[in-house]
Amino acid sequence: MNLPEDVASTRINRYERGVHLPDLETAERMAEALGVPLPYLLAKDERLAQAILGFSSLSKQAQDKILSEIQAAQKK
Repeated sequence: MNLPEDVASTRINRYERGVHLPDLETAERMAEALGVPLPYLLAKDERLAQAILGFSSLSKQAQDKILSEIQAAQKK
């Protein structure tokens, strides 16, 4: 669904200001358009957002290694 630019701009502005929240489908389309994973848009902490973005760009093998390291760190 394509919205006229003025309508889309107003809607995005309302999302940014927290006046309205996008539904899941809209949030997924926004993430896809921005080239980021959906959880990146939902993260409230900047460090977590950066971790999500970095993690998603890694190979599955590298992701598995990091997950193992996180699990090991949690046990300490």
